[in-house]
Amino acid sequence: MKVLQLCYKPPYPPVDGGTLAMNSITQGLLEAGHEVWVLSVCSDKHPAEKANSDAAYRQKTHFEAVYIDLSIHPIDAAIALLCGESYNIKRFVSKDFGNKLAETLGKEDFDIVHVESIFLAPYVATIRKHSKAAVVLRAHNIEHRIWRQMALGTRNPLKRWYLKKLALALRYYELQHISDFDGIACITANDADTFRQLGCRKPIVDIPFGIDLKPIPDTEPEPNTLYHIGSMDWMPNQEGIRWLLNDIWPLLHSELPQMRLFLAGRNMPDDLMDLQCDGVSVVGEVPDATEFIASKQINIVPLLSGSGIRIKIIESMAMGKTVITSTVGAAGIEYHDGVDILIADTPQQFVEQLKRCTANPVLCRSIGFNARKLTEERYNNQVLTKRLEDFYNKFADAAL
Repeated sequence: MKVLQLCYKPPYPPVDGGTLAMNSITQGLLEAGHEVWVLSVCSDKHPAEKANSDAAYRQKTHFEAVYIDLSIHPIDAAIALLCGESYNIKRFVSKDFGNKLAETLGKEDFDIVHVESIFLAPYVATIRKHSKAAVVLRAHNIEHRIWRQMALGTRNPLKRWYLKKLALALRYYELQHISDFDGIACITANDADTFRQLGCRKPIVDIPFGIDLKPIPDTEPEPNTLYHIGSMDWMPNQEGIRWLLNDIWPLLHSELPQMRLFLAGRNMPDDLMDLQCDGVSVVGEVPDATEFIASKQINIVPLLSGSGIRIKIIESMAMGKTVITSTVGAAGIEYHDGVDILIADTPQQFVEQLKRCTANPVLCRSIGFNARKLTEERYNNQVLTKRLEDFYNKFADAAL
């Protein structure tokens, strides 16, 4: 099978949740014997230099990237708002990217065009014009739901009003264009159900993020350490970290003063990099995420908004780490609270869960052990790639 994978940012190297999710699709298909072409958007925030400089990756994936200016332009945002258009989507519309897509489709006959996220939906018309391939959307999230949740959690009334407008415009776009695709591969069952409830009648399957399971590093973690790692240009992560620092950490540090918190992630905001807070170290982007995770004890993920599945949580669980997160953070994961993960939705609940871990190290270790077992059973990339292949084959069979 020949697959063209369209990516909203370079999927290689896999350094954050989004790139990990896209690269797991690429690698899974390649290992299963399929041909994969990767055509990606790149931007100032997400350049393509590292992918371009890796000759082996370029050779395997025929990687190409097209620059789009994705920076926020207030006048363009205001015009989109007045016209009722989704600025989230409009920023991804590029004549250069459309031309490169048409050129690629003209040179190769693809069986599947795999579109990563609704942000690239404007290019479905170009695909239809230049190819007979089936077009499958990989829905990482229900995007408008994230913006609506952030609006509800925002105290500033002007910002809340603007975020609600963005959410409404994005919801309208998703409802109008979700049926442009031949099929949808959601990352969670909840998201798949949501699309069905919104009226989508196209074939839908839920296939979670797959991970290539490796042996757990033989590293003794630093005692009394908490960590959070995630891309900090994703607004729900920023929102969650500010909640952690403003509402959770003062209480936690007061009751468990021995605990130290380490915050890691790409594109850490300047005010957080300059943070001076007792017991908190902001390290920003780390050279090796696996090494960083292995060196710490407990993963804390206090999310207030989001959709899809938190890939960095799966990554920590696969390394046998105890994860304490909110109900929102654990959404989409087939977890059992108190068995393979710990759920907390208020600052006091986060403190109580940490007290359980510090008072009962055996319980803490068993949760990490069960978390690893869960990833082996539910998130093995080879198994999930087979499910994606089966979904693709439905369209190949229909074309015969």
